[in-house]
Order: sequence, then structure tokens, then C-alpha cells
Amino acid sequence: MPIKNRFAEMLPEISAWRRDFHENPELLFDTHRTAGVVAEKLRAFGCDEVVEGLGRTGVVGVIKGRGTGSGRVIGLRADMDALPIAEATGLPYASKTPGKMHACGHDGHTAMLLGAARYLTETRNFDGTCVVIFQPAEEGGGGGREMVEDGLMERFGIEEVYGMHNWPGVPTGTFAIRPGAFFAATDQFEITITGRGGHAAKPHETIDPTVTASQIVLALQTIASRNANPVEQIVVSVTSFQTASTAFNVIPQDVTLKGTIRTLDEGIRALAETRLTEIATGVVTAMGAKAQVNYYKGYPVMVNSEAETAFAADVARSVAGDCADAPLVMGGEDFAYLLNARPGAYILVGNGDSADVHHPEYDFNDETIPAGCSWWAEIVEQRLPLAS
Repeated sequence: MPIKNRFAEMLPEISAWRRDFHENPELLFDTHRTAGVVAEKLRAFGCDEVVEGLGRTGVVGVIKGRGTGSGRVIGLRADMDALPIAEATGLPYASKTPGKMHACGHDGHTAMLLGAARYLTETRNFDGTCVVIFQPAEEGGGGGREMVEDGLMERFGIEEVYGMHNWPGVPTGTFAIRPGAFFAATDQFEITITGRGGHAAKPHETIDPTVTASQIVLALQTIASRNANPVEQIVVSVTSFQTASTAFNVIPQDVTLKGTIRTLDEGIRALAETRLTEIATGVVTAMGAKAQVNYYKGYPVMVNSEAETAFAADVARSVAGDCADAPLVMGGEDFAYLLNARPGAYILVGNGDSADVHHPEYDFNDETIPAGCSWWAEIVEQRLPLAS
């Protein structure tokens, strides 16, 4: 079953919704305008129920099929928030808000799910219930966690949940997916090294936190090279090295390191946290300094369920003719919280030859819309078929 003709017909309208979202980006949970537009459209489409304010600013729409005898409920989720990036596309519909832009395509995800919701309310060609989920704060705020903690799954009886992300560099409208661990856990750390500052010409009178911190930076790389199993994926990156002084002739009192650890296995994740603390503590002890280590756990590993992934891939093949094997991704995705709560799957849809996500010249490719909308609609119609 190819891309649905209805979505080809709706493409100009859905593109207009997407470009409106693009012009008006909102960050984290401050998605009040976006959520308001989404809720208004869902009501206009004829959703059986529209709930606002779940997970602070999340929106949920309930669509019942022509039959409900199966009693089954499928959830479809799109993210709504933008990024704190200054847009450099020069497009007619570029962001109107300085320092904010839809640099990850959440404007497209929201528009595609709205398109699917409109189609599903028009046709209701399924037996059961579809729940469309519009989530705030994917970009670091954990909006998925907050919606789950607000009772998303229980309140609407969701049994399975499916999500989608556009992927630059992959042919437009094609799909890729993988079962099991897919997106990485995203943890952060901050290490403050305290020594004894002094004049740069008298290093023997100091305990140099800069040299100590430099040794910690190098030693942390042994977590991946000497502690983790070589076949396990792990990235340890120190991304910030800040001293208490910027003078040329001062050895500072303090140095603060910041960074991130990405893993695809909870055991390796725990190992990395333990070793980071041990390494930092051991190095400062040897150098006569002190360290304060703060470790912040971020999004968990996002794990696609086996059976639901196989189904999602079959649906993608029915829409696009094929579904590729997706690579492991060391970026994070808070759809992980929804998949920890219910079985389901997350798929990538090609965005064509565009700038990469989180880049100031990125733009969602509107030609992706018919394929994305069709996949979401087919997930519902194929999972909840009407009795013949």
C-alpha cells in the first residue's frame, strides 16, 4: 500500500502548518502557542477528546475508530519544542524569534502527526482507539518523562506507542529502523578541581589545578579504551575546561571540567559513572588537590521492542517499498521514557540532502510529509484492522 493520496492532496496545507510552527519556535516546556494551535486543530478535526496540560504543556487527542470492539489503544507521539540556536537559513518562513529555531525538525514531526490525526478522524478506518501525543521539552527537558509521570499511559489505556524522527542524509521519504538499543543514554558530569593558586613564575609554591585537570581529561579516555568491553559503545567527552583565572601569569585556584557520557547499555553506563568518580578522585589525590564530582543522569537508553519494531518496519515497507537497517545513534531521545512504559518502536524517515539536525542552516523537508503521515496512519489501520 503506497503513500496515501489524501496526504498528497493535503501537502500544501500541512506544509503551511509546519512553516507556521517554524516561524514561531518555542523552547522546552514553553510551548504554549504551539500547544494551543495543536489543540485547536485537533478539536476542529473532530477528535473525540482533547486534553491539554499533560506534562505541563503536552496535548493529547483521542480518536475512536468506526469499530471499538477490539478494545485496543495505540499511541503516536510527536515532539513540539525547538532549540536555542540562531537560524541562518534565510528562508521566507525563518524564525521570527532571535536565538530560537526549529533546528531538529520537531515542527515537521508535529505537522505530520496533525496530518495523520486529521486523516484518521475523517476515515476512522480502524477498530480501536488512536491516541495522538504532542510532547514538549524533548530537547533536554524530559517532557516524555513528565507526560508518563502525569499518567499518560494509564489515563488513555495506551498499549503500544510509536514515534518518528526525520534523518538528514537519507533519501526523502525512505525509512530506517533497528530493534533493541537504538539511541544512547545521555549523562553529564561536572568536576571541580581545587588546588592552590599562585604566581605562574613560582609553580613549586602552588598545587596546579590546570595540570591536574589536564591529567583527568586524558585519564577519562581510558574508560572507553581500557575499562569498557571493546564491543560496547561508549563516548566520554570533556567539552568545557574553565579556569578561575584568565590571566597569563596566574596559576588558578580552581578548574571546572564539564562533559557528557553516552552509552547504549545500562551496565556500561553504571561502569562509566563509577570509573569517572574513581579517576577524578585518584588523580587529585596523587597531585595533592581536591575534587568535587557531580554526575547528572540524563535520558536512558532508548530501546525498541522486538515485535513492534518488526511491525513498524513492515508498515514502512508498505508505504515506501523498503525499510533499511538504521545505525546505532549516540544522541539521546526522550521517547525512551515512553518505551520504558510501554512496548513500541521509533523509526527514522529520510529528510534528503539537508543540513544536519542542530545546525543553524537545517530545515525540515516538506516533501517528507506524505510518507511520514502515511506511516503513522498505516500503523493504526494495520494494527487495528476493521473486521471484513
